Amino acid sequence: MKRITVTKFGLLSGGLMFAGGLIFAGGTQDDNPPRVAQVVALDECDPVTFNAALGPDFCKNVTIGAFTKLTDLFAKAQAGTPDPGWDFEPDTLHIQKGTDLVVVDQGGEPHTFTEVAQFGGGFLPVLNAPGEETIPECAGGFSNVAVARTRILQGSQDHITGLSKGEHLFQCCIHPWMRVKVEVK
Repeated sequence: MKRITVTKFGLLSGGLMFAGGLIFAGGTQDDNPPRVAQVVALDECDPVTFNAALGPDFCKNVTIGAFTKLTDLFAKAQAGTPDPGWDFEPDTLHIQKGTDLVVVDQGGEPHTFTEVAQFGGGFLPVLNAPGEETIPECAGGFSNVAVARTRILQGSQDHITGLSKGEHLFQCCIHPWMRVKVEVK
């Protein structure tokens, strides 16, 4: 599996314009262009409460009216009923081998898109379900380079290529109920 993170959409749009220019100018087009599937990371962080606790501009949510306060997010997770506004869409994805996976963070705060052997707790115990332990892939949080490399910031995207056939599980190591199962055929 290969991962490429792009913080701004400018690089992507520039590449698409370049590719379109080649086709218009009579350049060649691949007979089998890569297939692309998209996963979207969503959240409803309340800028007032998140930024007061976590620092200015931590939450850059532009949603109108669908905000969750930081204390409510913690309370819901601790009660075992995590906020459904924090989610990866879709929950399950069926793709063909060779399909590129593009993960886009359309939420207001950072997330991770970490491949795991099995779903479990993230690196912030306060956000884990009662009795749920941190899984090995999330251990150490961002001080673990493997976890840090899976972080996607607000407005950015991550490209994952080369997924082998079979089932792949991904979750956010911060908000561990954000999960997606990718079936590669």
